[in-house]
Amino acid sequence: MMPRLRARLLRRAASPAFQTWAARFPLTRGRVRREGEAMFDLVSGFVQTQMLRALIELDVLNYLIDAPRTATELAPDVSLTPDRAELVFRAGVAMGLLSLGRRGYRTTLRGAALAGVPGLPDMIRHHEVLYRDLSDPVAFLRDETDPELARFWPYVFGGGAGAEEAARYSRLMAESQDMVAAETLDQLDLSGVERLLDVGGGTGRFLSHVHTRYPNLQLTLMDLPEVLAGVTDPLREALDLVGRSFRNGPLPEGHDAITLIRVCYDHADETVLDLMQRIRAALPEGGRLIVSEPMTGGDRPTRPGDVYFALYCAAMGTGRARSPEQIAALMRQAGFVKTECLKPRRAFVTSVVVGIR
Repeated sequence: MMPRLRARLLRRAASPAFQTWAARFPLTRGRVRREGEAMFDLVSGFVQTQMLRALIELDVLNYLIDAPRTATELAPDVSLTPDRAELVFRAGVAMGLLSLGRRGYRTTLRGAALAGVPGLPDMIRHHEVLYRDLSDPVAFLRDETDPELARFWPYVFGGGAGAEEAARYSRLMAESQDMVAAETLDQLDLSGVERLLDVGGGTGRFLSHVHTRYPNLQLTLMDLPEVLAGVTDPLREALDLVGRSFRNGPLPEGHDAITLIRVCYDHADETVLDLMQRIRAALPEGGRLIVSEPMTGGDRPTRPGDVYFALYCAAMGTGRARSPEQIAALMRQAGFVKTECLKPRRAFVTSVVVGIR
């Protein structure tokens, strides 16, 4: 469409008189209704997320799994008055997390799945930090604020965290790692790998999944000493542990595959490039670097990657969400001769890029 014609069309669509006409005209009113509903979802998004948090904080989805209950029946258990309980339960119905029948409210399949995803309820609770950082989004985008989220994850900056901060980070990351690990391993074939090193792998949640699928694979886990202290038996017995930062010095050699699982998006380009160069130096010819993390949509922006993860990384203040193509470009800049962006099943969980030395 020619630029001038498109501009005229957009200005026409912005006209209240045209909108009123289009909402009544039989050939356009369906499109107008759908667009209006989509716009209202954008406008009401924050209220929906707050109602979601209320449902999680009050444990409503678990209360209503076994049997339906009315708002009056459940109100004392969640310490709400019946009318306030009715308010939040109806919001849950509107969001597809609860259903309403003759005998009361009941958790839906979507609600049960949400409550059962490892780490997701805790991440929803943790979002209060992100929302405070975004309370003035324009000031945030102009770097006129001091994001609290950057202080929530202190050891990302490389200054070394205390045991409590490291444990808090590792616990939240480990609980949400199961889906990422499953999605990653469903896309990869590690049958030809003999020794694998997971850099920045926390307490080994990803490697525990690798060990289950490939029990004969030799596994090494590298992270800060205070993080590795959280690795528990029997997993500890199956791993070689390397307790140091990946920011400086050579990486352990003798591995034919090295993984970075949700590591790159925590760090700036220069840090990631330096790490990839040292990974390349540690790998043999034909060795693989495997990067798995949520990514942006590149030329086709997506809500998970370009809204949620992009803003989250910006609030952390150190890294950024990248597209698969940007990850591949960093790999090639680091000296990897071939890269492959694997097709994800659920890009909102993770995407995978592989570099061959």
